[in-house]
Amino acid sequence: MSPRLVLTGPMGVGKSTVGQLLAERLGVGYRDTDDDIVAAEGREISDIFVEDGEPAFRALEKDAVRQALASHDGVLSLGGGAILDADTRALLAGERVVYLSMDVEEAVRRTGLGAARPLLAVNPRRQWRELMEARRPLYEETATAVVPTDGRTPEEVAEAVLDALELKEA
Repeated sequence: MSPRLVLTGPMGVGKSTVGQLLAERLGVGYRDTDDDIVAAEGREISDIFVEDGEPAFRALEKDAVRQALASHDGVLSLGGGAILDADTRALLAGERVVYLSMDVEEAVRRTGLGAARPLLAVNPRRQWRELMEARRPLYEETATAVVPTDGRTPEEVAEAVLDALELKEA
């Protein structure tokens, strides 16, 4: 079993919204590894970061991604930092992975780069840029296709993903 497609990209890019639209169009289920972690832990990701630290969260995330890749056959969205793990990137090698990209101004507009984003608590614009400088090559390395989201509606992004992967709607 393997997902029809996997969405990666930074926080706030629209993976959940676009993923749900894609699942609907393809007639398959939708799953988000961040939701899996919240359900399993019984607390929000920001609380896990604060209470247990980033390394503990990344271990939970790695396990959630491994389980989802092995058991989900629909559309799967990964948390923004999931691609930091080398084992996770190796697991993604055989999958249809779409990197949803956006620039920092779009990130500010969409997320407000607010307090619910634990990695962006101090200087949100600078921290977002630094995160993206570190992560962009990893997103690109794992991607089958890159779909820019700037200035596009979720419906337009979903259509671009289907086109990029040459997938037909259900």
